[in-house]
Amino acid sequence: MSKRKATYASKLKRATHMLFYKRHKKPGVKGWELKKVLGSDYPKVLKILDDHLKTLDLQVKTVFEEEKTVEKPTPEQLDKARFLVTLRGELTPKEAKMIGWRIDDLAGLAITIAYIISQKGKTPRKEVEDLLRNKLPGWKVGQNIDRYIRYGYLTQDESGQLYLDWRTRAEVDEKALISMLLAK
Repeated sequence: MSKRKATYASKLKRATHMLFYKRHKKPGVKGWELKKVLGSDYPKVLKILDDHLKTLDLQVKTVFEEEKTVEKPTPEQLDKARFLVTLRGELTPKEAKMIGWRIDDLAGLAITIAYIISQKGKTPRKEVEDLLRNKLPGWKVGQNIDRYIRYGYLTQDESGQLYLDWRTRAEVDEKALISMLLAK
């Protein structure tokens, strides 16, 4: 094996360890952390890892803090971005059961995300609570919204406005969600 291949194999192994093992409150790794451990060519290493993960139906996802997606990110934007491993495809209903969420909780999350998207990215919490009360037991509504916030799917500002957070951008294909809802 050439020295260059051995170097990339070693970097690939370290990148895999960093992405799969949770070290912070949020899953994944910031770009600057990868750069520190792997070097400035870490985007190339992540591309190789992503190609290897395709057979496992997984992908390396890049989540930018403020923006939804960036076409041609600069090195500075990549250093601030979070990288994590997510599913490439979709969960079957049987697999969805294993993640520990009840189907009505997942439905509430889907409704909440779709409603916030329809309101151009922000909406008062009270409106979401009223919407969910029509579909879920009233006592669960506040708990579910707090759970969505705690898990990083939503964020709430001091005035009670709800926004989509980093985990929604990482795990939810917003266009596919809206298309499925419109098709029904």
